[in-house]
Amino acid sequence: MSKKLLSWLSLALLTILLSFTIRLPAIADTPKHYTELEFAPLPEIQLPEYDRYELDNGMVVYLLEDRDLPLINGTALIRTGSRFEPANKVGLASLTGTVIRSGGTQSHPPAELNAILEQKAASVETIINTSSGSASFSTLTEDLDTVFSLFTEVLRQPAFAPEKFAIAKKQQQGSIARRNDDPKEIASRDFDNIIYGETSPYARTVEYQTLANISRQDVIDFYQTYVRPESIILGIVGDFDSDVMIQQVQNAFGDWQVDASLPSLEPPAANQKYEQGMFVVNRPKQTQSNIFLGHIGGLFSSPDYPALSVLNEVLIGFGGRFFNEVRSRQGLAYSVYGSWSPRYDFDGLFIAGGQTQTNNSVPFIQSIIAEIEKLRTNPISQKELANAKESILNSFVFNFQSPNQTLSRIIRYDYFDYPEDFIFKYQEQVTNTTQENILDVAQEYLQPDKLVTLVVGNHQAMNPPLSSLASEINIVDVSIPQAGKS
Repeated sequence: MSKKLLSWLSLALLTILLSFTIRLPAIADTPKHYTELEFAPLPEIQLPEYDRYELDNGMVVYLLEDRDLPLINGTALIRTGSRFEPANKVGLASLTGTVIRSGGTQSHPPAELNAILEQKAASVETIINTSSGSASFSTLTEDLDTVFSLFTEVLRQPAFAPEKFAIAKKQQQGSIARRNDDPKEIASRDFDNIIYGETSPYARTVEYQTLANISRQDVIDFYQTYVRPESIILGIVGDFDSDVMIQQVQNAFGDWQVDASLPSLEPPAANQKYEQGMFVVNRPKQTQSNIFLGHIGGLFSSPDYPALSVLNEVLIGFGGRFFNEVRSRQGLAYSVYGSWSPRYDFDGLFIAGGQTQTNNSVPFIQSIIAEIEKLRTNPISQKELANAKESILNSFVFNFQSPNQTLSRIIRYDYFDYPEDFIFKYQEQVTNTTQENILDVAQEYLQPDKLVTLVVGNHQAMNPPLSSLASEINIVDVSIPQAGKS
């Protein structure tokens, strides 16, 4: 065989090999259809080891070691809340929660306290919301002694500096002045007022007059009444040795005693004020309507909560019926949203709603109600059930992304007297939910005859008018009363 022929054959063979080499990645990289993708099952979640202590004065302490980073975080949950403030002093709890921290301590004035924390890149924060209060700290391990000492002072020895109290009141007044700027915020606030009633502890609104009624001494009294060791659950997570940390906690809080008797902490009842009704906040300059429909909901502790969660996903989840039907197919909304939103120790809400063009207000409401009626009448499909359960179960892992998040959940269950394994039982019950379960809870809990509707928009411009849905239209007054005026 000639050298020329050998060279030609070698070149041809090389070309063929290169051709396969070049084409193989293209074959390997051909994307699969999403239905062909396979994923390993999510790993089973295990709670990390933690320690629980109770000091002689009643303070409960949770410690969870996490040595991954030189950081330590702590949160004290406090048994209090705005639901316990007097009706003529709405805003008192929130002010107290702000000034406990902003007002400095008896040993460190506000500016000095702030300077030390900023220098250490640390934080100490306090807040009081509807059903609890909290005080938290975050620090590098090397600065724990300094920051934890300041955290202890904030909890035990707040100074409530008069100038910081005055600033906090001014900030509240500013919030009142701006509260009607956002139509969606109006809808959210006044929907709570309509469902629970404007005098309910779960819906009361801070006004100039209730703010004017609050003195610095009121804030001090509220603090002294509710912030006490037997009302605190303290959780600390991070880079520490538990034996050393519990001794540090004991030294900081073990001698804390409050002589006054413990106040009643029984949660006020939550009831629905109106069984049904159409309510309107008239905003003549708006070209869109913000709409809420709903009624009172339930508790996390309800045995039907897992099935209701699946129902919630079918109805309101991404790709759920509201999204697919009301927004995508009918094109009746820019956004559609909602939630079956239970609470730990008082009845929450079922809310559905969205944002739509003014003239689509009535069709939007009709479409939402029609989807609710369908769920009460016909079983959901097996595919809907599977997708809803998968969505809930696949997101379950995000409840335990970090030790800090895990400990926070454990403390919250202790605070509201829920079992430690509550969320795992919930996970199991979601897995076992059937189509029949969904139909049962839909018929029991979705109540079209008790739906309350609130529309924030241009009432006169709506065509068809809201009167085509209800014979009586209740106009909601959102004007802001001035102090001293009714």
